[in-house]
Amino acid sequence: MARGFESKSVQEQWQDAEAAAELKSKPKREAAEIELDKKRESLDLSRRRVMHDLETTTSETRKSSLRAALTHLEAELAKLR
Repeated sequence: MARGFESKSVQEQWQDAEAAAELKSKPKREAAEIELDKKRESLDLSRRRVMHDLETTTSETRKSSLRAALTHLEAELAKLR
C-alpha cells in the first residue's frame, strides 16, 4: 500500500514538473494583448446577444435599434482584427 502511494506522489511531481516546463516554454503575452483579447471577446458576446434579440423581437422600432447596434459592434470588431 505504501508503495502505491509513493508511486502516485512521484508521478504527480513528474506531471507538475512537465506542466511548469510547458508554461515556461510558452511566450508570455503582454498586458495590451490580453486587454485586446478581452475587448474582442466582449464585443463578440454583445454581437451574439444583439443577433439573438434581433431574431426574437417583433417590434420594428426595436429591430431598427438592434440593427444599428449590430452595425456599430461589427465596426468595432473590424477595428480590432
